[in-house]
Amino acid sequence: MVGFLFAGQGSQYVGMGKDLYESFPEARKVFDRAEELVGFELKRICFNGPEDILKSTNVSQPAIVTASIAAYEVFKTKSNLVPSFAAGLSLGEYSALIAAGSLTFDNGIRLIQKRGQIMEEASRKHPGKMAAVLELPLETLRDICLQSGAEIANLNCPGQVVITGKAEAVDQAMELCGKAGAKRVIPLEVSGGFHSSLMSEASVELKLALDNISVSEPRIPVVSNYTAQPQYKTGQIIENLVHQIRGSVRWEESMRFILSEGVTSFIEFGPGKVLKGLMRRIDSNAQVINIDKSADIDQLS
Repeated sequence: MVGFLFAGQGSQYVGMGKDLYESFPEARKVFDRAEELVGFELKRICFNGPEDILKSTNVSQPAIVTASIAAYEVFKTKSNLVPSFAAGLSLGEYSALIAAGSLTFDNGIRLIQKRGQIMEEASRKHPGKMAAVLELPLETLRDICLQSGAEIANLNCPGQVVITGKAEAVDQAMELCGKAGAKRVIPLEVSGGFHSSLMSEASVELKLALDNISVSEPRIPVVSNYTAQPQYKTGQIIENLVHQIRGSVRWEESMRFILSEGVTSFIEFGPGKVLKGLMRRIDSNAQVINIDKSADIDQLS
């Protein structure tokens, strides 16, 4: 049994998707259509940068999903493999829903562009930050969040948790984590306190956006970041996406659920190898291959 995984925000890099675009008409079709939809030079920014523009939330979100779906569409020309489950890390959940047929590509890109704009606006109104905490017991970290007012953003894998919230709360939590024995505490280069209560207004706006597009039942089960369980009904998918923007990403639990269902191999679509790295910490026996560049496709032949 196989699971499909889709990259999340932060995995972007200058040059992503370029050789797929140059090598495969399926990738060209995806990038060309995305650029029409977003109304800015998506390809130029993905392929040539500059990096500071690419990593801005309202650009990186549609860019990563475009690169991920381009890789997925090229993969489909080489393989008829049908996964047992799909999942994506935060933003990647939208790519998973597109691949599963729950969102059309057009609607997905429009929704993701809106999500990025909503999150950027929320970040300006309610400034925040995020930080990765390595090798600190989760219960200790939960206590620190209670003391500081920080929140848990991502439960990525054993020994790696991301905290979020108001800048002063995260700064205090980072200091407390260091004193409590965390191996490392790393500020993340993001523009706000995502997956926190600072995104409450954004979740209301996202619900309005979701109410105005068509969402279908997925052809394959997509495991929700919010519940760490498969979602099958459109109402359930919409509700989970609304909660996801302000709630914790339960990635480790999501992967453990998929593994418990008998999945032993995974394909990660999109830029980077972040999810492969996380899986190595969750279950070192699981096999993960990445589809990011044309060389990855060539290895399938």
